[in-house]
This record gives sequence, C-alpha cells and structure tokens, in this order.
Amino acid sequence: ITSHLLGFTDIDDVGQEGLEKTFDAQLRGIPGQKRVIKDRLGRIVQDVENIRSPQPGQKLTLSIDRRLQYQAYRALKETVVKHKANAGSAVIVDVKTGEILAMVDQPAGNPNNRADLKSNLLRNRAVTDAYEPGSTMKPFTIAMALESGKWTPTSRVDTRGPLRLGRFRVRDTHNYKTLDVTHILSKSSNIGTTKIALSLPAEKLWKVFKDVGFGALTGLGLIGEQPGILRHPSKWGGEIGHANHSFGYGLSVNMLQLAQAYTVLAADGVRRPLTILKREAPLDPADERRVLSAKATRQVRVMLEQAVTTHGTGSKADVPGYRVAGKTGTVHKIANGRYARHRYFSLFAGMVPASDPRLVMVIIVDEPKGGTYYGGTVAAPVFSRTMGGVLRILNITPDDMPTMKIAGADQPVTRTAR
Repeated sequence: ITSHLLGFTDIDDVGQEGLEKTFDAQLRGIPGQKRVIKDRLGRIVQDVENIRSPQPGQKLTLSIDRRLQYQAYRALKETVVKHKANAGSAVIVDVKTGEILAMVDQPAGNPNNRADLKSNLLRNRAVTDAYEPGSTMKPFTIAMALESGKWTPTSRVDTRGPLRLGRFRVRDTHNYKTLDVTHILSKSSNIGTTKIALSLPAEKLWKVFKDVGFGALTGLGLIGEQPGILRHPSKWGGEIGHANHSFGYGLSVNMLQLAQAYTVLAADGVRRPLTILKREAPLDPADERRVLSAKATRQVRVMLEQAVTTHGTGSKADVPGYRVAGKTGTVHKIANGRYARHRYFSLFAGMVPASDPRLVMVIIVDEPKGGTYYGGTVAAPVFSRTMGGVLRILNITPDDMPTMKIAGADQPVTRTAR
C-alpha cells in the first residue's frame, strides 16, 4: 500500500524510485576506509591503518501513519474497482503541522515481484500527474471575492443562463435562478462563480491561486513532481479565460498542491509547508505565511459545510457525528487536444471536523465508468468511508452529536460518543 511512495533500490542499494531515491544521500551514509595488506590472491591478511571510520546513514521517520494509509487505500481501491476506473489517488494532510499522513494510489504494484511489475504501478500519481481541478477551485474564487469587500455570503446573483461571453457560453447543470454567494458555492454554480469573478480584476484571482501554492512545486523534493500550470492573466485570453479559471479550467494542479491549498482554508488563511517526514519539533512560526484573512476563510468553510448537506453536491462525504466541509469537482478529460466526451476526472476535497479542522483529504478518480462520474457520487464517498475510520483511530472528538432534552433539565444535554 506504500510501494508508489517508498520506491525501491537497485542491486547496489542505490535508490531508483520514490523516497528511496529522494533521500538516497541521507540514507546511504559514508563508507569507511582503511589501509590493508593483501596476498597475491587479493585476500586481506592484515589491517594496517584505519583512515576513515564509516558513518551510518540517517534514520528518517516518515509522517505517514500506516493505519490511516490502510483506511485510505481500502476505500480508494473499493471505489476504483466498483466504478471500473483507470486509476485513483488520495492524500490526507494534518492541518496543524503540514504532515502528510496518507498518500495512496490505485492501481498499485509490489516492488518485490519484479516479474509482473509495470512502471505505471509505481507512479506516484499524487505528484506526477497534474489535472484541471474543476469546481474544487471555486472556494478560492469566493474567498478572493469576500476579501475584496465587494461581496458577502448573502450577496445575490442571477444565475439564469447560459451566460454569453463572446462566442462562448457558460452553463450550469440546473437552472437555479437567483442564488446568494453561499448557495452559489454549495450548488456549484458556474454562472454565479463567473459573474463574481468577472466583477473583480483577473490579477486578484491569479494572486490568490498563486499564494495558496498553485503553479509551483510543493518543496518536498518527491521524484517526478509536476508544478502544474498557472499562467499570468495576460495569457488567459480575456473574459472567457478569466471565467474558466474561476471554476477550475485553464490551469492544472497536482493532488498535493490541492491538499495544501485546502489546508489554507482549514487553517484560517495560514499557509504551512508540507512535509513527508515526521516533525520532531513544533512548526517554526517563521515558516508560516498568512495568505488569506481568517474572516474570509471561515466564511468559506461555512459555505463548504452547506455543500456537504442533503441539498449540496457533496452530501455523500458526510461522516456521522462530525461536521464536514468540502467541495466536489467533475472535470472533462483532455484527449488529442480537445475535451473528450463521456470521459471525466471525479474529485472531492474536504476537511473535518469543520468546527476546528484537523485533517484535509483530497481524492481524484480517473475516468469512472458504469453510468456515474460526478465527484459527489464517486469521490465524495471515499472521503466518508476513509474518515469514518481515521477519526476514530486518531480519537478526534465529534463536533456534531445530537442533543436531547432530559425531563427537569434547564438545558439540553449533548450525547457524547463512547
């Protein structure tokens, strides 16, 4: 379940893939040297002098929690098999520390069985593959709008469509008529998001995307990581490019970038560096950077909670006993330079507990088949099944327990988990 992450070494114990290659120098150490006398057959008969003592390699402890890795691996595998998908990836990040607690891929291979091992089974798709993120970008567009002061959660927008932008059309899957900003996000309205984005300079949207980490490597040094694509607004192609970026088209990101960006929303606007190694000391405040206001990110989190309700697109991400905030995404795949019909990426990015987020999880499923392909029906259930186990394992206190009225009591009593 970690083969794509750990990688492997060659016959000389030199790292060839994954973390074995990334940290090869630290793990290898320095061999010792000594002067010896050999006989004519090359056999050592006497040690003469110790020139340099060997130095062992460093002992590195990964931040990966095997229990969480298994929970994510099992849920992702079930979904990939159920929907006959090409592949899938999932990442879990600790919001408070930036530690990557799980990083799983499907399909996966066993590096100990080289006979049947194919290169695609060892590809760490969470870093090597970049995708258009679709509607999972909308929270950052809304955060930008709230930061501007021009928009509030209750501002209303006419979302009837299609919206004409030159020779292009922006459409929604449903006719929502007039929505406030909160429901534009929870209902995932492309038209509403576009109108909000076009009311503000494209540079502002680009800056928010850049500040939360898109368009740049995460700094982990993982082999094959792709920085994705985030062009300057001068290359967006006018209004339609501005609109496309607002709902996650025209740029590409990898799963780690998307996870890091959602930790910014979860951490009240503070961006923290990711790490694949366990932090032995508290994170240095100098390494943290505020990129969004606490007020705007908290407002966005409330909206994202609405998205994970009966009436939102991410209702299947629900975790009983916990408040969940998250966003779905459904993205057309590109084939031969064009968007392919009936071929999609299904995404979900979420955080829990929403009242004080501890964990962020991002899931992508590549080309699900069998009649359903929406992020809310394919990727969101992976979040629900994984987090149901993860939250119990980490003993994270529920924040959405029902209350009950006891006869004679002045206040309702909250039922606690046992």
